Amino acid sequence: MGHAVTLEDGMKAPLFSAEDSAGNAWNLSDLLAQGKRVVLYFYPKDSTPGCTTQACDFRDNMNTLSSADVAVFGVSKDSVKSHQKFTEKQELNFPLLMDTEGDLLEQYGVWREKKNYGRTYMGISRSTFVIEADGTLSLAKYGVKAKGHVARILAHLELE
Repeated sequence: MGHAVTLEDGMKAPLFSAEDSAGNAWNLSDLLAQGKRVVLYFYPKDSTPGCTTQACDFRDNMNTLSSADVAVFGVSKDSVKSHQKFTEKQELNFPLLMDTEGDLLEQYGVWREKKNYGRTYMGISRSTFVIEADGTLSLAKYGVKAKGHVARILAHLELE
C-alpha cells in the first residue's frame, strides 16, 4: 500500500463497491441514489476491546440511525470468518465490509503509520467518514477514540 491520502470535510467521497461478511454486495452509488447518508467507519481488528466498544455502540444506536435513513458500515482487514464470528458474538445489526486486500483502506487513506510502545508499524487508523446523500463528506475524521465516538457521530448528524 502506498502513501496515505487524507480526505477532508467537503470533498467527494471515493465511490466503492464491497461485499459484507454475509456475501451481500454494497455499492456507495446505489446507496446515495436511494437518498441515504452513509457512516463508513474503519477499525483495526475484530473482537478487540476498543473495536468491540465501538461496534456495540453503533449496534445500540442503529434504530436512531436507520430511522433517519443512515446506513452504517464497519471496515477492517479481517477475514470473512472473523467478521462473522464478531457479528454473531456481539449481535451486530449492520454490515461489516470485506477489505482483506486493503483497497478501501487505501481509497480512504486509513492505512497509516502507527506508533505503540515505541514501535512504529503500518496499520488501520480508527477513522470515520460521514457521506451525505450528494456524495460529499460532511465528516472525515482520522484517529478517533472508540469510547463516546458514536455519540459524536449522532451529534454531527443532529440525531441526538
